[in-house]
Amino acid sequence: MLSTWLTLFAPALLAADLMAFWDTPRHGGNSFNRLPPDEAYFRALKKYGASWVRVSYDKWRPTQRDFLLGNADRYQGLVASDLATLQKVLDNAQAAGLKVVVVPLSLPGMRWSQNNRGKFDDRLWRDKRYQQEAAQFWRDLASALKDHPAVAAYDLINEPAPEKHGDLYEHASAAAMQAWYRKARGTARDLPAFYTMLAKAIREIDATTPIMVESGWYGAADDFAYWPAPLDDAHVLYSFHMYEPYAFTSAPNLRRAVPYTYPGRVPFAGRLENWNRERIDAYLRQPLQWARARHIPMNRIVMGEFGCVRRVSGCVAYLDDVLSVADRAGIHWAFYSFREDSWDAMDYELGDAKVPWSYWKAIDEGRPDPLERHAMPAFEPIRRRLPDH
Repeated sequence: MLSTWLTLFAPALLAADLMAFWDTPRHGGNSFNRLPPDEAYFRALKKYGASWVRVSYDKWRPTQRDFLLGNADRYQGLVASDLATLQKVLDNAQAAGLKVVVVPLSLPGMRWSQNNRGKFDDRLWRDKRYQQEAAQFWRDLASALKDHPAVAAYDLINEPAPEKHGDLYEHASAAAMQAWYRKARGTARDLPAFYTMLAKAIREIDATTPIMVESGWYGAADDFAYWPAPLDDAHVLYSFHMYEPYAFTSAPNLRRAVPYTYPGRVPFAGRLENWNRERIDAYLRQPLQWARARHIPMNRIVMGEFGCVRRVSGCVAYLDDVLSVADRAGIHWAFYSFREDSWDAMDYELGDAKVPWSYWKAIDEGRPDPLERHAMPAFEPIRRRLPDH
């Protein structure tokens, strides 16, 4: 009788336990490093008070064409040596006391543009054959990771954009998004249907690990507007990213003759707008209202990335205003990024100074980043909020 009970009910209880981690607001960072992070790296993030870290592996040196996938052109199984590297990184995070959300930047038929000579790979959103391969990839990965104690969720794909080549403008109105989805529903560009298929594949292997799904158009906060309903899975977290207005937060702003500042007037969705605390609040209210209308609790909503180029004027105020909205709502968040060793623009522990030549030399030579880091004013809006309360 006991064995029968365990078979029937233990998976559901374990799932509830894993979801319980997300019952209170969790604060952490993103790790998108070129070298697999060691235990000291995770301990440094933990020391600030973080409880979780979102880890992507696509910048690590692959055994074949694409890390873990082998080749995004045709998936034939996980690459064993790459998987061993990922599992070691998870061991390092576990030893440091951090939970991990594992997130691929590439899937079969969707190679991350930075690993694809800067070209956006739209095959996944045009051909369902690649979606079947993506489902098999997640079956395989879930089978490999489902018992690892560090894993707090599977983030199915970073910043999907099925709409990009699908005739939907970025930051379109909610009505325009919904009209677009009525035509896209059932096609390869149907993101909720794609997620449903991946979730079903994972649940064949792993009934316990939470699944994180991101909105479309690169995870835009306004892009849940066309989703008619949540996924049919009780253990799902809904994530968006916050880099708006992108003309202010992104690296090209530094190269402008007169960079945009915050608060201030910045282009957004084809027009010049005044971006300040009230505008950020209004923009971030959209995914929260979408969730409330569908009875999704705030502890199932995640701001999976946010940030701004640390050297632009107003970045500190921007981070403070974004986090104020998130914390009032009681949602989870992870800042971008923690001690990134290939791109310094959002490494807030470096303050507002340029990095020395030694940083770039280490990248060229494949060596660890040599820079020392410590809390700086640019990091203060994040640092003081990192400990979970």
